[in-house]
Amino acid sequence: MVNISNSKGNISITNEVFTYLAGDAATSCFGVKGMAGRSKDGGPLQLLRRESMSRGVEVHYNDDGSISLELHIGVDHGVNISAVSRSIMNEVSYKLSKSTGVPVKRVDVYIDTIIG
Repeated sequence: MVNISNSKGNISITNEVFTYLAGDAATSCFGVKGMAGRSKDGGPLQLLRRESMSRGVEVHYNDDGSISLELHIGVDHGVNISAVSRSIMNEVSYKLSKSTGVPVKRVDVYIDTIIG
């Protein structure tokens, strides 16, 4: 959780907000099929439904007040993985910083599956 204080009061932003915003931003990028994750029992990798896509995102809080993210995604067959990854990094960082005011230090993208 991130706490932001100003002269008018305090704002607390939970982990769920960051994971939802990051998942939404990543899945809006061209070539991304969806967020990827494993079931709780460690079963096979699967694309996550829209309502549970935040399971494909991990948030790490840094000492300087910024956050770092790990995204696990599935992409379409035939896309340029490097270009898609750069697009995701830029989009997620921009949307989270703009929406929450919390700086994003790094976005690590893990391509877990190719669909198609």
